[in-house]
Amino acid sequence: MKCNVGSIDRVIRVLLGLVIIALGFYFNSWFGAIGIIPLFTAAVGWCPLYMPFGLSTCSTKS
Repeated sequence: MKCNVGSIDRVIRVLLGLVIIALGFYFNSWFGAIGIIPLFTAAVGWCPLYMPFGLSTCSTKS
């Protein structure tokens, strides 16, 4: 697994994941568990949805 999630993308994913989880707690809903996905992809630095499209937000060193 090659890194395809850059630093700014990671920060956005962490914030989005935390907001989704918080909203799940606030509304007492299990849908907040979906927030684990962006947190996991931010922690690992790899997003499986980027692969088929050949996307990467990592900075490449030339």
